[in-house]
Amino acid sequence: MKINIAIDGPSAAGKSSVADTLAKRLGYIHLDTGAMYRMVAYLCKVKDISLDAEDEIVKALRKADVSFMTDGTIILDGAIINDDIRTEEMSMSASLVSKNPKVREALVSIQQDIAKDKGYILDGRDIGTVVLPDAEIKIYLVADPLERAKRRVLQNKIKGIDSDLEKVFEDIKARDYQDSNRKTSPLKKAQDAILIDTSDLSQDEVTEKIYEVVKEKIKEG
Repeated sequence: MKINIAIDGPSAAGKSSVADTLAKRLGYIHLDTGAMYRMVAYLCKVKDISLDAEDEIVKALRKADVSFMTDGTIILDGAIINDDIRTEEMSMSASLVSKNPKVREALVSIQQDIAKDKGYILDGRDIGTVVLPDAEIKIYLVADPLERAKRRVLQNKIKGIDSDLEKVFEDIKARDYQDSNRKTSPLKKAQDAILIDTSDLSQDEVTEKIYEVVKEKIKEG
């Protein structure tokens, strides 16, 4: 029996890392929806499209040759863009572009179509509330903003990207505000989601907590 798992939460709460680890452990496929919005933001940058020009963005998205691989690789018009979309600029731009209802509608449709066969873990900000409201398990990860900033700086360092902790901290707070206050599909916890504070937990500890929930759910049947 395979189920779908929705993992939501603010930026740098550990959603993607935990979802990726959990997917490997369960033999599921991790679909990083946040990366999809970053891809759209990157598309806007290379095509010189304003982040609020939703009709133009959707038109460009339909014309683009985009592939989302099961290993997390994103290919846009023949180029792998995984590293290009993992910048603070693309993080903020993704938050802005995600405010556009037509853009969200286009991506949500893609996400729902991909996950209909079950066995998927989707992480983002509105998975449990909008994308997969019928997901068998919903998780909402939170963490202290400063702790999240430290994690992002460490991630950047591993990738060879120089970043300032204070600036990343301010960017994360700004991103939280944008995501929580947008009119379309704001960041919020689904009523039936399990809340996990990851501030003092390792990635493995968070993964184990969710894994136990999944095991119990599958056992119930």
